Amino acid sequence: MIIEKVRGNTYFIDTGMTYIPFYKINDNEIVLLDSGWISEGKGIETILAENNLKIAGIINSHAHPDHIGNNAAFKEKYNCVIAMSKDEAFLCSSLFNLKTYYNTQTNTLSDIKKHFGYMICETDIIISEEQTSVYLCGVLFKIFHTPGHSSAQICIITPDNVAYLGDSLITREVMVSSKIPYSFVLKEDLISKKKLHQLHCHSYVIAHKGVVSDITELIEENIKFYRHKAERVYDLIEGYMTLEDIMKSVIMNFNIKVESIYKYDMVFRMLRCYVEYLYEEGMITLTIEHGFLKYSKL
Repeated sequence: MIIEKVRGNTYFIDTGMTYIPFYKINDNEIVLLDSGWISEGKGIETILAENNLKIAGIINSHAHPDHIGNNAAFKEKYNCVIAMSKDEAFLCSSLFNLKTYYNTQTNTLSDIKKHFGYMICETDIIISEEQTSVYLCGVLFKIFHTPGHSSAQICIITPDNVAYLGDSLITREVMVSSKIPYSFVLKEDLISKKKLHQLHCHSYVIAHKGVVSDITELIEENIKFYRHKAERVYDLIEGYMTLEDIMKSVIMNFNIKVESIYKYDMVFRMLRCYVEYLYEEGMITLTIEHGFLKYSKL
């Protein structure tokens, strides 16, 4: 892992898998923007210790495993303050709330505890939907709401006018390698991506993994990319198909390897947002056939 400077007191840790930004409050204390995968925790602690830095606060963009994986551990180690948007804080406040999100046929409460229990953490500062800024550790961070990828994802703008976009955009490199990128509610995600044109920042940090000075073209490329994936799913719907029928076709045609129940569940959640988007857009319809829900083109 290495630390790179963006501008002023805004830096990021390149973990190899993600960029985790932070803002230096002083020579020794920082506010971390997201806490990374749980597997990255020890490496983050090491790189911070080597630079005589400790975490005074964390602002999370959203409550996905690769963004809040070390919240609980860092809070215990550094006694840091955690800020998060209201819906995301609710999600990771208990096992039962996590199950409302990961509620599929493959996930019992025991499975949730085994695979996602580390995500449970206490949030000290709740960011409401109306807030456009938040004070953390005496520093004012601007907040830009971008729901869709998750229920209440936010972008965080440091005092150096550097915006951390979280997963509101993906880089061109990720687009090349991604077979079916995730969105919680794709229709809202596309609206939020379009809204990013309102930002006028010096630099933009993307979690997986990019730092750019202009996002104008990337916004439109993202919107086109996600819509194209939805169109590909649409093209695979023939006659009347259950969601699992569609999933079988997507797995085969997108060349996705599903070799575990965990991977099955992940692909199922990824696909569902595209099918729901097609339904919301009036491109497909739902019917009951012999007691089963089936989708067909209009």
